[in-house]
Amino acid sequence: MKLFSLALFAALSATSFAKSYPVTGNTVNCRSGPGTSYGVKKSYQKGQSVSISCQTSGTSVSGNNIWDKTSDGCYVADYYIKTGVNGYVTTKCGGSSGGGGASGSYCKKINTAGVNLVAQWEGFVPSPKPDPIGLPTVGYGHLCQKKNCAEVKYKFPLSQTTAKQLLSDDLPKYTACLAGYLNSKVKLNDNQLAALTSWTFNVGCGNVKTSTLIKRLNNGENPNTVAGQELPNWRKAGGQVMQGLVNRRKAEIKLFKTASSKQAYPKCQ
Repeated sequence: MKLFSLALFAALSATSFAKSYPVTGNTVNCRSGPGTSYGVKKSYQKGQSVSISCQTSGTSVSGNNIWDKTSDGCYVADYYIKTGVNGYVTTKCGGSSGGGGASGSYCKKINTAGVNLVAQWEGFVPSPKPDPIGLPTVGYGHLCQKKNCAEVKYKFPLSQTTAKQLLSDDLPKYTACLAGYLNSKVKLNDNQLAALTSWTFNVGCGNVKTSTLIKRLNNGENPNTVAGQELPNWRKAGGQVMQGLVNRRKAEIKLFKTASSKQAYPKCQ
């Protein structure tokens, strides 16, 4: 009885100390994970107050990659919550990303070979326009978050230089979510991390989190074997096999299997 009472008190205390903040967007979706690729569990209306239990990183929305886990157990983009600060206002979600073994010491930026690979296969788009499956993009694969990509701080039409800068702004978010799904037993060099970041940038954090590729790596299988067998499966867009994706996966595998002595995950050397 005493143990029950203590547990109940702790649960009630955690709930009572969770702070509430107003929603600023008209209709804001609360998702099953910290990213726009996760399923919608419910929606909040403008002015509604939500309680934040913890925060974590995820898909960037208008330059803000913080996601708030609400008392409803789902995640909402912090961009749409008026917390009063541009940063964390509560504790980070423990284990919410499904791995987290890197403890933030992995390489935050991928190597030049990886950046060039992403740029090559995304293609250069100087002004916003739909990609092959109808999503508005600009630069080297930047997915627009607002109408006409209004969140982009660089002037349109982009030059290849500013497009590379935009890509450099975007990539760390995908490396971060990838690293969050891997446990600390996985060992990756800089080429391997870069290749997987390219894949994550292409397919989205939500798909990466639930992938067999991540599960096999976390189970301790040989990384080269896993990448060679799993990456080719990611060749469809809009339900159709795309030759460009077939070729991109081959390029990612080639980079992944290129030997390097520089460790990038779980610690950056």
